[in-house]
Amino acid sequence: MIVNIEEVTGTIFEILVENMQLVMQRTKGRLLFLAQNVLRVRTGSFRLPVKRASTDSKHRLDRSRPAIDLSLFAPDKIRNFCIIAHVDHGKSTLADRLLEMTGTISHDVKNEQVLDRLQVERERGITVKAQSATLIHQRHGESYLLNLIDTPGHVDFSFEVSRSLRACQGVILLIDANQGVQAQTVANFFLAFELDLIVIPVLNKVDLKLAKPDEVAKQAVQLFDANPDEILQISAKFGTGVMDVLDAVVDRIPPPVCSSSDACRALLFDSWYANYRGVGCSVAMTAGTLRKGDKITLVHSQRSYEVTELGVMHPDEMATDVLYAGQVGYMYANMRNTKEATVGDTICHESQPVEALPGFRAAKPMVFAGIFPADQSQCSSLKTAIEKLLLNDSSVSIEIDSSAALGQGWRLGFLGMLHMDVFCERLEQEYLTPVIMTTPNVPYRVRIRGEKHIKLYGAEELTILNPCNMPDPSIISEYSEPFVNGTIMAPDSCAGNIMSIIRDRRGECREQTTLENGFSVYKVVFPLSEIIVDFYDELKSITSGYGSFDYEDAGYRSSSLVRLDIYLNGQPVEEMTHITHMSQARPLARQIALKLKENLDPHLFQIAIQVKVGTKVVAREDMKALRKDVTAKLYGGDLTRRTKLLKRQAEGKKVMRKIGKINVPKEVFVSILKR
Repeated sequence: MIVNIEEVTGTIFEILVENMQLVMQRTKGRLLFLAQNVLRVRTGSFRLPVKRASTDSKHRLDRSRPAIDLSLFAPDKIRNFCIIAHVDHGKSTLADRLLEMTGTISHDVKNEQVLDRLQVERERGITVKAQSATLIHQRHGESYLLNLIDTPGHVDFSFEVSRSLRACQGVILLIDANQGVQAQTVANFFLAFELDLIVIPVLNKVDLKLAKPDEVAKQAVQLFDANPDEILQISAKFGTGVMDVLDAVVDRIPPPVCSSSDACRALLFDSWYANYRGVGCSVAMTAGTLRKGDKITLVHSQRSYEVTELGVMHPDEMATDVLYAGQVGYMYANMRNTKEATVGDTICHESQPVEALPGFRAAKPMVFAGIFPADQSQCSSLKTAIEKLLLNDSSVSIEIDSSAALGQGWRLGFLGMLHMDVFCERLEQEYLTPVIMTTPNVPYRVRIRGEKHIKLYGAEELTILNPCNMPDPSIISEYSEPFVNGTIMAPDSCAGNIMSIIRDRRGECREQTTLENGFSVYKVVFPLSEIIVDFYDELKSITSGYGSFDYEDAGYRSSSLVRLDIYLNGQPVEEMTHITHMSQARPLARQIALKLKENLDPHLFQIAIQVKVGTKVVAREDMKALRKDVTAKLYGGDLTRRTKLLKRQAEGKKVMRKIGKINVPKEVFVSILKR
């Protein structure tokens, strides 16, 4: 066989040319993109993308867009507002449409929860952290700078709402046209009313078949004294009427009263931790101008820093290097210690000190629980993770705690059970630190009798955050527990069930108001310990999902309390110690014993579950041991062989019971309190 070398060479050359053309076609777009970036680097207009939190790539902005020139917006062309509503009334969906209508994000993709950057927010479909975004809206031929803040709706995150309102001059009060006014809607309205903010009532979800916009509008008029002609009706899902909301923001909400010529003064209303850059701060400029490179001082902490980056959220971070009076943006200033950026602090120039702005009302933790690492070798990493999350959520309190069984840990205070659950979930998702959480409880107060004992404890009145630290009952003269003023909204047809649940939870109904739409509002005083775990779930159940609940602190009241101690095979489990009212001690002890029997994993030895008040056992359950059939191999013979094997097994079970360790899953600590 004769091969023509020239033909083979020509064929190979043609194949190479075709492949090179194909490669060039595929890479043409990438080469053009690289060339454009090189050109922008040379002209100084190129900025590296900054990732503040994990977000879907389809929501990221085109970083080639020019930065906003904030000098074009005088204070009278600025509007600062936030969206407040009950949970699941469409705040995040409305924020998505506002971003689309103003061209901040693209219409080409399906935008959902753009401002919900946390993984836990996307998984649960709720807003946990208030997020801001800067928009530009055209009205009457002029450009307006709108600073939007999307707030949470659940009662546990009301602290996020209260501090967001401090940076605004008006709010959009969003109401579901299907569900109507809910308890948290009322609570958020009064938060805005106390700060004298302009309220724009907006009815959402008018596109639903069961929507009742006329009835809900009457509720808004009755409860909020709203003008019927000023109530907007929209569908945030489809964008119907959203442009009217933007126009109403410009027309009704007043601009911030401030001047860029005054001394710099800014309010730090939120903070977070960013890897490699340190602490980031959300700031609202109330006067003056702040530039990159300025020397600043925090008025309360009296610490000075140099501003390394300034910008606005559009909706991701966009550096502008300057912020003017009335504007809202973010700042980095080489803060490395998580305790340096205190929410509510005032920022000013180092050379021009100013008076501090009114701070926020300090959040009062309502629920306390011990947090321990699953492995003591992760103690240091868990400490670092908690400190970073505490910067992001200053409403959480912290104290060092320890346990004989779980080792070194911390006792954290939260605003509610959902707040606690989300905090622990963020520890696992964002910092890969699984934790063990002890039984949640509320803070109690006790009064000590006798000078000797008062000197021993250092005070006459003690606040008990950990039930294990409750003093001996013989030296306590008075017990006190926290109460809350609750607001329940439910249909009139559920009045009997509402009164029943109020009575079962030791509540006291102070006032009942009947609305025109067939709903009633109940003003009730509850012990906090009765509502923190499963009250909301039971309320939703007895009202077929139509009931809602909100509460606020009402101080401490005297009460008759006892401490329940849980024992497993005679060994106390301090992490499950519980304080309860004397009238409910025996039923609760019985419930805890049964729950432990259902949730504990079976062991190779018998487990005796005991619940004691002092030295008296008020409830007991026994878990049988897992047994191997040691007589299965016998096929006959004398009865003494069978008896001998069973006796040897029983002796082994006794030994195991003395030295065996009982593993308690972390889910059990919360499940034992659910009714």
